[in-house]
Amino acid sequence: MTISRRSMMRGGLAAGLGLAGCGLTGLPGIRSLAFAADASAGVGAEAPAGTLVVVFLRGGADMLALVAPADDPDYHAARTPDLRVMAEGQKAGIRLEQTLAPALDFRLHPDAAPLADLYAGRQLAIVHAVGLTDGTRSHFVAQDLMERGIAREEDLARTGSGWVARWLGEEGRGEGEPGRVPAIGTASAPAAALAGMGGALAVPDLRGGLAPPGGPQAAAVLAALYRQGDGSYERTARAALDGLTTVDGRLPREAGGKVAAYDAEGGAVYEETEAGRALQTVARVLKMDIGLRAACVDVGGWDTHENQQGRFANAVGQLSRAIAAFHADTQRYDRDLTMVVMSEFGRRLRGNRSQGTDHGHGGAMMVLGGRVAGGRLLGRWPGLASHQLDRGVDLAVTTDYRTVLSELIGPPAARSFPGFQGAPLGVLRG
Repeated sequence: MTISRRSMMRGGLAAGLGLAGCGLTGLPGIRSLAFAADASAGVGAEAPAGTLVVVFLRGGADMLALVAPADDPDYHAARTPDLRVMAEGQKAGIRLEQTLAPALDFRLHPDAAPLADLYAGRQLAIVHAVGLTDGTRSHFVAQDLMERGIAREEDLARTGSGWVARWLGEEGRGEGEPGRVPAIGTASAPAAALAGMGGALAVPDLRGGLAPPGGPQAAAVLAALYRQGDGSYERTARAALDGLTTVDGRLPREAGGKVAAYDAEGGAVYEETEAGRALQTVARVLKMDIGLRAACVDVGGWDTHENQQGRFANAVGQLSRAIAAFHADTQRYDRDLTMVVMSEFGRRLRGNRSQGTDHGHGGAMMVLGGRVAGGRLLGRWPGLASHQLDRGVDLAVTTDYRTVLSELIGPPAARSFPGFQGAPLGVLRG
């Protein structure tokens, strides 16, 4: 077999950067290249207009500490005051008007006041007792299942692409459309939900620009390496490099070339937190008008096995303020912009001895945007009595997570979630 010097350079570069099917990881900047094992996944999908922002709360968020039936006697019996949302007192939760379970007093965590305002303004809907039908309590398995858009662990080995990649399909590849960036992730490597889609970028932060290390010379070398060839690898590389150039070129700069500070709209203030930085990045790319259709946002810190009270309150406050800032900043896009907030699973009803909660099952999803029929709790509430709990310890799942996502993306759901059929909950306005 004859191996050219060019092939050697290209192969060595890929190996050195850690090519792993859905993304190149290893060096800052270059890890933004989202290579696909098969960039043609989902060809032919017709996606509805608009942009979907998927906020994934990594670690298993305790949704019974975020959206709780505050006066439920079973809830009271299972948790100390530090671990539950209170119905009265100085730190009482914020009451939600709802018809999900009219006999119960559902309340938001007191540090989620910005979310309560969005709920009262009918911009935010909450689906409770939602999640995976698979009973896994493994963070890694549960996250992988959700990002691949499937329900059974045995299907992971034969599902190489992510549900967002299948949703966007041919439109999301961006290979023949210079200057278009259909999808981004805000973690240091593309999310598994984007696996199989060429041209998706990992964009953790834009304050220093977005370019390969080494500047223009490195970019020119990479462009030359992938200029020839029509395989999925070469096409995807060209799309990713074009995306880097497009995003970096749209950033306003000061006289010395430094990226100018971001000027948010609507009085929005993004805090220097993981959620704040990530959602500011999404807003900046959205406003570049370069065809953004999906953004995957990771927010960690939800694995609260111990000392949950303070940690959870801090995380909820940061998340709530970041979402409110993003909503204010992107009002001119509101009609075509939807956000969904999800986590791999909820947590146990009963607190543990370390003043925390362990891995559970059912959780909640929040949906925000101009198309959302907000101000409602949706789904089917199973109850918290021992005989109503999953395995006698966890909130039961009564709504498959794919039901919510299917409604948000419309007809392409059959390709995003193969074999799944679920009736819409009415999350979106008719």
